Amino acid sequence: MPHIEWRGGTCRVKWWSGEYLPNGRKRYESKGGFLDEESALAYGQDQLYEIRHGTHVSNRDGATLMTDWLDDWLAAMDHAPTTERGYRSAIENHIRPYFERTTLAEIDVIAYRAFKKHVNGRVAASTAKNVMMVLGMVLDDAVPRLIKLSPVERTRRRGKFVKRKKERKRDMSALAVEQLARNAEAVFGRAGYAFVWTMAMTGMRPAELYGLTREYCYPNWPASDPRPDEEDEERYSEDMERYGKGVDLMPAIRVERQVQHHDGALRFFPPKYGSYRTLVIPPFLATMLEELLASHDRPWVFPAIGGTSLGSVNFDYWYWRQIADGRPEREGRKPRRAMPAVPPYEGRRLYLLRHGHKAWLDEDGHSKVAAEGRMGHEVPGVEGVYSSVTVPMERAVMKMLEARWLALREQLAANPLIISQLFPIKRVSDEETAGQGD
Repeated sequence: MPHIEWRGGTCRVKWWSGEYLPNGRKRYESKGGFLDEESALAYGQDQLYEIRHGTHVSNRDGATLMTDWLDDWLAAMDHAPTTERGYRSAIENHIRPYFERTTLAEIDVIAYRAFKKHVNGRVAASTAKNVMMVLGMVLDDAVPRLIKLSPVERTRRRGKFVKRKKERKRDMSALAVEQLARNAEAVFGRAGYAFVWTMAMTGMRPAELYGLTREYCYPNWPASDPRPDEEDEERYSEDMERYGKGVDLMPAIRVERQVQHHDGALRFFPPKYGSYRTLVIPPFLATMLEELLASHDRPWVFPAIGGTSLGSVNFDYWYWRQIADGRPEREGRKPRRAMPAVPPYEGRRLYLLRHGHKAWLDEDGHSKVAAEGRMGHEVPGVEGVYSSVTVPMERAVMKMLEARWLALREQLAANPLIISQLFPIKRVSDEETAGQGD
């Protein structure tokens, strides 16, 4: 039972918190300022009720500083490096400085709204949205030990439905991919040409392409597979019977990892969402990759200027923007030729090549399990449990992708005007490429 005691003109209620002090004695909590014993007793009984049902927040826990809780929350994170880096950035640049001297108990709905207004007035809308998402997770995880309820205001759908705006996409044509590939070759050599066509024909994520090394690429894989997991030996034996260089085998790339910056260095990590997968490739791309690997001795399939991984440079700024947006001619000590823009991708992001690959799979009528598996997605429900990608499915994908390439070559051969409009391919040495990429 709560204990009531009078002090001056008000009374105070004490109750056992359910915890013990280091010396073994019970730890009590109290609250004063009541004008009558009935109100004080009712308050104490409410605290005991919450303690019994595990919803009580002690005075000590409620007084935890937000900055201390942020330290605990960050230490308990277990995310991919890119995700963790984004969360830490939001906390260290926005959340921690604002709530530096604030306790968790003081962050109510009004304080939450004030911070939201503060962030929206200082950063772009997309950044503010990410910061508020991180703050929401931080406060939600503080319930019920440090705060009873989260002050985060959830968006509720009320009234008229407003459709969310989606990014407008243009159909990915093989001709546009060819133009991008020729531009890429002018920027960083033969690897650039093969890089663009590999992304368009496999739908691999950029970080997966940046981290693709010789042992996981045709014609080396699967014979060169390091086989790190002996328990998966069955998968390796099946790969040897299904993929590789041979009459009855299918050329393929193994997506086994990606590269990300972590602790100041470029490191290998599992592919996003653990989407390990094997991607069959059409014969033309198999030949292109084999010739590319024979042309250099770097470990990376698509080396950057200077031979490092594309993941070690700002690819979007130094490479992709030139490839998609074009560039003017430059004279002087480091001359370079003018390069035309590719309208469907001008000002747009590299990731649209991955989206375009999915659209090609859908246009060609491939099964959902084959298309989604190729993109590294899990097919939900019963369909994902019972179905699997078969050899005929993979051969159909190879055939249709090869048909797109052959149709493009026929189009270019039959229409000289299109050829004259495209940026001409010119094989360049590493020294010439380095000069053009500056």
